[in-house]
Amino acid sequence: MKFQASELPIGKPQPRRKTSRLAPLVALIILLTIPLYYPALRDTSKKLYETTSVVPYEDLEDPISLTSHVEEPPPPENPKDPCSADPAHCHHDKAAGDTAVDHHLAPVRKKNDKGRRKRMRKPRSEAQKDSAPQGTGRQAISRSDDQGDKVKAMMSGRSSYRGAIRSRVSDEEQCDLFSGEWVANPDGPYYTNDTCNAIQEHQNCLKFGRPDRGFLQWRWKPDDCELPLFEPHQFLQLLKGKSLAFVGDSVARNHMQSLICLLSKVANPVDLSNPLDQNKRYEYREHDFNISMLWSPYLVKTEKSDPNDDRRPFRLFLDQPDLHWSSQIALFDYVVISAGHWFFRPTYFHLRTRLVGCLYCPEPDVAHLTSFFSYRRAFRTTFRAIADAGFGGVAFLRTYAPSHFEGAAWDKGGDCARTRPYRRSEVALEDYSLEMYLIQLEELRIAQKAGRRSRGKFKLFDATVAMLLRPDGHPSKYGHWPAPNQTFANDCVHWCLPGPIDAWNDFLLELLKREIGEDR
Repeated sequence: MKFQASELPIGKPQPRRKTSRLAPLVALIILLTIPLYYPALRDTSKKLYETTSVVPYEDLEDPISLTSHVEEPPPPENPKDPCSADPAHCHHDKAAGDTAVDHHLAPVRKKNDKGRRKRMRKPRSEAQKDSAPQGTGRQAISRSDDQGDKVKAMMSGRSSYRGAIRSRVSDEEQCDLFSGEWVANPDGPYYTNDTCNAIQEHQNCLKFGRPDRGFLQWRWKPDDCELPLFEPHQFLQLLKGKSLAFVGDSVARNHMQSLICLLSKVANPVDLSNPLDQNKRYEYREHDFNISMLWSPYLVKTEKSDPNDDRRPFRLFLDQPDLHWSSQIALFDYVVISAGHWFFRPTYFHLRTRLVGCLYCPEPDVAHLTSFFSYRRAFRTTFRAIADAGFGGVAFLRTYAPSHFEGAAWDKGGDCARTRPYRRSEVALEDYSLEMYLIQLEELRIAQKAGRRSRGKFKLFDATVAMLLRPDGHPSKYGHWPAPNQTFANDCVHWCLPGPIDAWNDFLLELLKREIGEDR
């Protein structure tokens, strides 16, 4: 898929309606009627949180996402926002044209924070009105409290399920690299914007005046073992004669650029890329090693609904892989697959070439589905395509990295101005970030079981919890110089270079050592 597009939620998203003082009660009533219309939630004989790993691919083609009970982040409130109308008014990478500033609120909050994010009101159907709790005053409130407790219990169970499914996709014989804390590391960073030329402008936080340096002096410490810091000589020695590809969006490219910067202490590659192309290729000829970036933010076949207007929703063919990466994936020894924030943009969903639904589209006669619907099917198609391609290497699923907008949505001045990591006790993975993460784990588990007869391997690269704890690592406003009479959205999606994302290559090297050690 080759197209130039800003990673902003462009198009004609539906604005929020202004709510009255009764809005919280109305929203609660609507929430309580959901179990009446979703038998899976009402029938206690159905294990809602049971892993889908025992279900064949073909049995999961139902049009209702397993996570449809979770409310998604709302679309941008102002469709006339300069970021939506003209991406040039927003902070973005003009060379690549795809800087992401996603449109939802921070997926984390302090556990003792009593505040609640405002939810977009949805019009009630007549059936919903008829089934709403009857009575007024204390009777209705009492019923609402009871149902609310049930919903909380359900979501608590979903969080507990995370540990169960994660254990199934992890290497239990090895130390868990991904459960831990950030600890002080006064020796960081290991490169700067002066020593590495692979840093894109919008991630060059030091160049654009970020005043604090504390965010650079942390390292990830697993609970039960040590994670060695990245060692470039060892990395190049291990991967001599090998090839590595990153498949995904601009956060995947952010990861690749971090790797190039860490390697720059001992070697610099030959850049064979077109400067205006989102796909990249670098060769370390002295080490017989190459790195590629295969641009595919949705992983599946994607078309513009209007070739001349990037603000229109994209068309996703959810059962067809993007041939750009799938046609050449078998040529690589190691692949890091990822995707995330693009799935909250307005899109049309196709299965077997037929339109089956959409996200934030204006047509009333098209089924309005969720981003979970497309996210699950995109990963299912991706893993299947890797196996079908005869891939004989190791494919790592790098899990969803949450954004950290606080105070407001991205287009309402939301920012990520913290200067220290969270502790695990301060935040929780929840709401749509939890669901995106669980979808990835569930689909990885299916791929692992289905791929036992294939040559390749599917492995977990779990970046979610570590990055959940790093609200201090984003560019925020330090990805550009201030400009008079211009408004820039803060970038709380990408990661400063140098910055916390460098730990991803600590993970990557350790995972590669485990794989290569097993093969020897």
